Amino acid sequence: VDAPLAAEGGIAILRGNLCPEGAVVKIAGIELDVFEGPARVFDDEQHALKALEDHKLNKGDVVIIRYEGPRGGPGMREMLAITAAIKGAGLGNDILLITDGRFSGGTTGMCIGHVAPEAATGGPIGLIEEGDLIKVDVGQRRLDILVDDATLEARRETWECIPPRYTTGALAKYAKLVQSAETGAVCG
Repeated sequence: VDAPLAAEGGIAILRGNLCPEGAVVKIAGIELDVFEGPARVFDDEQHALKALEDHKLNKGDVVIIRYEGPRGGPGMREMLAITAAIKGAGLGNDILLITDGRFSGGTTGMCIGHVAPEAATGGPIGLIEEGDLIKVDVGQRRLDILVDDATLEARRETWECIPPRYTTGALAKYAKLVQSAETGAVCG
């Protein structure tokens, strides 16, 4: 493009040991390029909302919401309630939110979604433990768990997926057939 409106676009794809297949961050309007903090781990959006309501989330925390991806959700739900609640609590620039779910175009603040591979398929987001240090460097397009490879491998060997949310019906079939967010979360 000869005369772009901006030097870079409004979203970026991140890679790293937390998201080997990638993750999406909306960079338009964010104030921080680098964020590092302890993980607060939740296996669904509702438990993260409860922690926020109970004032158990603090400035500097990295909120991890997993098992909300294409297979785990199933359906890759939009994480609108938690993003609105974090912003409403005045923490929109002070908490990093990471999920294998998705966000809308209206999302503001440090929100990273579409983490792939997702937790329900054994992705690294499913290996994160409470208190692990997480670092995002938007300029370097990196998203990493600051835990050594041997520790992650030991966790992988003992990892067990949470029980599926649906065991019969259309959503159960969808969860078995859907592919990674990296390939468009299509069935095949």
